[in-house]
Amino acid sequence: PLRFGMVVAQRAEWPELARRARLIEELGFDTLNVVDHFYGSYDIMDPCHEAYTALAGIAAVTSRVRLGVMVAGNTYRNPAFHLKQAVTVDHISGGRVEFGVGAGWLEREHTAYGFDYPSARERVERFSEAIEIWELLQRNEWTTYRGAHYQLIDAPFEPKPVQRRLPLLIGTNGPRMMRLAAQRADIWNAIGTPEDVRPLNDRFTALCLGEGRDPATVLRSVCPRVDMLASSEDFVAHAAAYIDAGFTDFQIPWPRTDQQYEVMQQIARECIPEIRSAYRSAR
Repeated sequence: PLRFGMVVAQRAEWPELARRARLIEELGFDTLNVVDHFYGSYDIMDPCHEAYTALAGIAAVTSRVRLGVMVAGNTYRNPAFHLKQAVTVDHISGGRVEFGVGAGWLEREHTAYGFDYPSARERVERFSEAIEIWELLQRNEWTTYRGAHYQLIDAPFEPKPVQRRLPLLIGTNGPRMMRLAAQRADIWNAIGTPEDVRPLNDRFTALCLGEGRDPATVLRSVCPRVDMLASSEDFVAHAAAYIDAGFTDFQIPWPRTDQQYEVMQQIARECIPEIRSAYRSAR
């Protein structure tokens, strides 16, 4: 599928966040993601609401748009607690959550709030165990898991998601994490320009084949590293470049300027329907 979504950093006051969520749905976007940070990325003192708490509120004021976190760091939450948060929002939303996760990366944030920040290798090992735990908890009535980093003993997990299981989105550009995504993800998300992500997409396809998976069964998602909202012409050109590079799921940052805000509304009403139509005709 061809999907267009907005990523709303939850740094505005709640009434404004709710307004943005309703507008994103009204404009016809497919997905709405928040981010998993505890302070501002441009101004460290920007107020920043917690991701899943904010997403629960957004779930309650929307009815159609798919919801998620782009992406939630495994180092910030015990895996069972993390899944419990996501499943709770899945129930509030009527089954609209996509479970966006990553291994954790922002060392400064870990230091600031006292989260452990192990080596990259250990973060990937922890993430691999977390994936197994998330699958077991969604499938089993009781789960016992004894890993090197996490242990669960006769853990019940109810309720299960509204969906059969939460679609697993793994965000990564790194080789070890990409292999895990090729093994387990329903959606793989990369970050970069079209030139950056094209070779990553080719590598991911090869990894899927190596794992015995049909590459077409994993949705390719991208956080663009170009300004998608500079103008409607730029949006159409950039979208075409990413689609040509193999990506069909777009995670577009919420506008930072009045001009970008106007372009967002224009592309939602005019450009995206035309891109969807052309994409369907080409298939």
